Amino acid sequence: MKKTNPSVTNFDLWLLMHDITHAVVLIRQRELTPYNIGDRQLWILHAIRNLGSKATINEIAKELDRKISVISRQTAMLEKDGLIRRIKSKAKSRLLTIELTERGLDMLKISRESENIDEILSILNEDERQQLYLTLNKILAELKIYIPR
Repeated sequence: MKKTNPSVTNFDLWLLMHDITHAVVLIRQRELTPYNIGDRQLWILHAIRNLGSKATINEIAKELDRKISVISRQTAMLEKDGLIRRIKSKAKSRLLTIELTERGLDMLKISRESENIDEILSILNEDERQQLYLTLNKILAELKIYIPR
């Protein structure tokens, strides 16, 4: 008699998503180590680029769903490393906007390249890639309902 596999539980899926995330972060960090930048810092650089002239600590925190204190510490390190600069919005204003430096822009170009991730995801055809993208976005949208604001 042939044994059937038990159905996949939500807990099994959660563990699988965790294992995939952990592996991707490790692979990505190994790729970024020569450039002396972390994965989290790259997320902030991407957010700054996407926000453009609206990039402030508060807006970056909203965009990335992170606490202001976390973004403040990270941007201080990015500024120290010469990847961003803080600029007063107006002469007498206390509001600071954040912009990328040339070095920050260069880092974004480098960060988009990942031979390892490209090779790993090459096992998916275009339809599978599209379906995975849609499924992950659907899960993310549902997750955001449960994140306290």
